Amino acid sequence: MLTFIGLGLYDEKDITVKGLEAVRKADIVYAEFYTSHLMGTTIDEMEKFFGKKITVLSREDVEQAPAWLSMGKEKNVVFLTGGDAMVATTHIDLRLRAIDMGIDTAIIHAPSISSAVCGLSGLQNYRFGKSTTIPFPYERKNKVIISEAPYDVIKMNKKNDLHTLVFLDIVETEKRFMDIGTAISILSGLEERRGEGVLMNTIGVGIARAGSKSPVVHADYLEELKKYDFGAPLHIIIIPARLHFIEAEALVKLCGAPSEIMK
Repeated sequence: MLTFIGLGLYDEKDITVKGLEAVRKADIVYAEFYTSHLMGTTIDEMEKFFGKKITVLSREDVEQAPAWLSMGKEKNVVFLTGGDAMVATTHIDLRLRAIDMGIDTAIIHAPSISSAVCGLSGLQNYRFGKSTTIPFPYERKNKVIISEAPYDVIKMNKKNDLHTLVFLDIVETEKRFMDIGTAISILSGLEERRGEGVLMNTIGVGIARAGSKSPVVHADYLEELKKYDFGAPLHIIIIPARLHFIEAEALVKLCGAPSEIMK
C-alpha cells in the first residue's frame, strides 16, 4: 500500500488528524521537499511529532522511483509532501506508476497554497487561470538564461481576464528560495525586453509564510511591491486580472492596496 499524504502549508502540525494517524501506522515514511517546503519546522521536529523516522528523497530519488516505490508491494508505505498530496504533476506520475506496478494507493489531502491564497487575499478562486513558476536564471555557455514562460502565462491569463498564481523557485539542495522582489525584477526585465506592456500599471499581491501565525500579505503596483519587506520565505505572488468590486475592496482592506483601485 502506498499512501500519499499532504503536510499542509507551514509546520508539522498542519497535517490532518487522518494523515497523522496514517503516518503513525506506516512501516516506512518517505518525504520530498523540492516541490514545496515547510519553513516552520525541521525533519527532526517532524519525526518527533509523528513518532516515525522520515527518509527524505531527492528529485532524482523520486523521478527514479521504482527502487523505493516497489516497497509498497509488501509494506505500508507513506509518501509525504508539502501542501496537498496531489498538486504536483510529479506526484500524479508516481501514483500512476504505482498502479502499473500493482500497488494499491490512497490519498490524504491537506491545506494547499492554491486555496490559501484566495482566503488571504480575498480574490475569488474560480477566477484563477493557469499557474506558473518563475525559476532562477541560470548560465549556459556563458549566457544567462531567463525563462519567458511566466510572462507568457500572465499574458494569456490577462487576455482571458483570469488571475495568475505565480510560484517562486526553490533550490532545495542549496536552500535557495526566491523572494518577491527578485521575482518582480525578473518579470520587469522580461517586460522591458519584449515591450508588450502586459504588466503596465499592474497590481500584484505578495504573500509570505502562508499557514503560519503571522503571514504577510500585501498588494500594490509591482514597482512598489518590489520594495516591500516580506521577510523570510516562502513567498508567492498573484497577478490579478480585472477586479470584481468585492475583490478590489478585499485587496484594500485585507492587503493594504491603494484605495484608488476601488474606483
